[in-house]
Amino acid sequence: MNPNTLSRISFGEKFKYGASDESWLSMRMTRGRFVKSPVAFVCGVVSVCCLLVVVITVLKLPEASVTNRMMPSFRPREMRPTLGDAKIGIFGEMIIKMLPEDLAFTVFIPSERAFERDLRFNASDSLKGDKFNNTHAILTHIFGFSVVSRTISSVFVPFGEEISYDSLSGFSLYISKDSDGMLIVNGVRSEHVDLWKGKIVVHIMDGVIMDAEFEESVQTDDNEED
Repeated sequence: MNPNTLSRISFGEKFKYGASDESWLSMRMTRGRFVKSPVAFVCGVVSVCCLLVVVITVLKLPEASVTNRMMPSFRPREMRPTLGDAKIGIFGEMIIKMLPEDLAFTVFIPSERAFERDLRFNASDSLKGDKFNNTHAILTHIFGFSVVSRTISSVFVPFGEEISYDSLSGFSLYISKDSDGMLIVNGVRSEHVDLWKGKIVVHIMDGVIMDAEFEESVQTDDNEED
């Protein structure tokens, strides 16, 4: 032990503990270690906890990755039929192209046969020369009567009940569903339902949805041509 160190130890402190120089100094050093030990203990615990967190995270990462890869096999896929599943014809395509695909709309579009039967449209003749402008004007009116600015799937139409929505032109559409799941809109029955193009729902109808005034004007034009 260093004599200089012992000379600086006060007699009062040694008398307080009632110990010799060597035993008193040993007590002082031991007490210093006890003072430092809690700090070291806390640092050790923090280090161990951090290490455990890192180890657990690393061990769980592969498991999470495997779980994510497996999830699609348990998740039911929503299979939406598209317009490619049904033939709508060139006039139906012209109406659908008037709508943005990234917004929700529903269109009750006449079938190719309905265009020919009810409006006397013919793909090989109605879009040629001067007839194109007249055909496009009629399609624009049909567009206003048959498009609703919201999604209306056949699933949302309760069986045995009638719901109504206004079309873009303000024309009221009364929609119901029959026992076969086909929609009936203002007395016109659908041939295909719930076809999708982007966010647009397309129902192909066996007839043309239009108000009485426009229907009369179209029939008058046909009679004049005859």
